Amino acid sequence: MDPLPFAREDLPSLCRMVDFESVDHVVCEIDVGSYEVSLALNDSDGNAYGSLAHFIAAEPEAGGLILAMNAGMYEPDMTAVGLHVESGREVSPLRTDEGAGNFFMKPNGVFFVRHDGTAGVLSAEAYAGAAPDVRIATQSGPMLVIDGKVHPRFEPDGTSRFIRNGVGVRDAHTVVLAISTEPVSLGRFARLFKDELGCANALFLDGMISSLSNGRKTLIGGTDPVGPILAVYKKD
Repeated sequence: MDPLPFAREDLPSLCRMVDFESVDHVVCEIDVGSYEVSLALNDSDGNAYGSLAHFIAAEPEAGGLILAMNAGMYEPDMTAVGLHVESGREVSPLRTDEGAGNFFMKPNGVFFVRHDGTAGVLSAEAYAGAAPDVRIATQSGPMLVIDGKVHPRFEPDGTSRFIRNGVGVRDAHTVVLAISTEPVSLGRFARLFKDELGCANALFLDGMISSLSNGRKTLIGGTDPVGPILAVYKKD
């Protein structure tokens, strides 16, 4: 394992280090009953934040931000690729069309938190059929784990390797975020969620641009732009 790119004492309070298949990962487990999970893309002027650093700088110091992470893929103009819902408002629609790249490696999927506070990850097709009443939602792809099974198109340990991040749900009240500290394949990253973190459904958020902040500074990534941002706050 390579040296960590941050000091362990800088980890967000909800996060811990997990050594899986000889690679260190930061894993953050969020009880959605005790913490608020939000999504953000644009600032108050309608401009994309573009980085976790800019997002943090725009946050009030006493706002209770615990961590932030990139939360999905984006177009060249920084708009979200696929579904993006903030505070119950759909900013960008669900996409079930075909295309090139990881986002379109079917099944892709959606991470969401309903208005009743429960969380889920569903394939895009299942989400369209269920039409859950969501407060937030972000679409990305591919799915990492689908009903307890690794995505069928993944090799056990393919040659495409990046620092990657993703999100899973252990149950309706527990959201699990993870980011590798070294480049990993999709297959290895999916096994982390299935075998180590106990998530029957998990979604790939991105690779190469993957970033994590503790609410004060960026710990992983930060050199490449990010689009949608997932943020976790203390509840009042």
